[in-house]
Amino acid sequence: MEFIFTPPPPVSLAIQGRSERFPVRRIYCVGRNYAEHAREMGHDPNASPPFFFAQPADALVESGSRLPYPPLTKDLHHEVELVVALKAGGADIPPEDAEGKIYGYGVGVDLTRRDLQGAAKKEGKPWEAGKAFERSAPCGSLAPAEAIGHPAEGRIRLSVNGETRQDGNLNQMIWPVPHIIAKLSQLFELAPGDLILTGTPAGVGPLAPGDKVTAEVEGVGALSFEIAS
Repeated sequence: MEFIFTPPPPVSLAIQGRSERFPVRRIYCVGRNYAEHAREMGHDPNASPPFFFAQPADALVESGSRLPYPPLTKDLHHEVELVVALKAGGADIPPEDAEGKIYGYGVGVDLTRRDLQGAAKKEGKPWEAGKAFERSAPCGSLAPAEAIGHPAEGRIRLSVNGETRQDGNLNQMIWPVPHIIAKLSQLFELAPGDLILTGTPAGVGPLAPGDKVTAEVEGVGALSFEIAS
């Protein structure tokens, strides 16, 4: 097959303990899936259930990266999340079948230009400028489910320059992972290579040039990156 210019390389993630890599197709994100985070953002979690938005696959950057502070924002925020990687997909997946679709899990951070997101919300416009920008999705290597199982609880936390900012537990999710997959598959036909960022606990906050970020999910893995000075 010939192209008019060289196509970009495929997006992929490292896999713990393997030389093969996980090819990434799409990235789906869950908003307001932890009650305390919904409240800190000014929303009632009982009146406003979780919802979905998307990021481009090429927004991914791997652990250890040094990221430039993104343009046109003065309020870049961190949001640590459990990442779910799918090995199979489908539409209208029942919750009881969801775990069979999962290849493994990782640790991700959804970087957000909060000021641009807030302005878009007020004007009823889409969020892409706040969420779907270059290098907005740092992600650690994937841990296969066959090695770690399917974590339904465990500490999830993020630190900036050694100071803990976010500290929650996976069991605080409003929608646990099987229900996320079931709900998402009602809207989209899922496929192998899809990633799902499952929401963030309370404690989101700003990042500045020079900040060093570490994130981890108990029993899954860790992630680190730096905002360039």
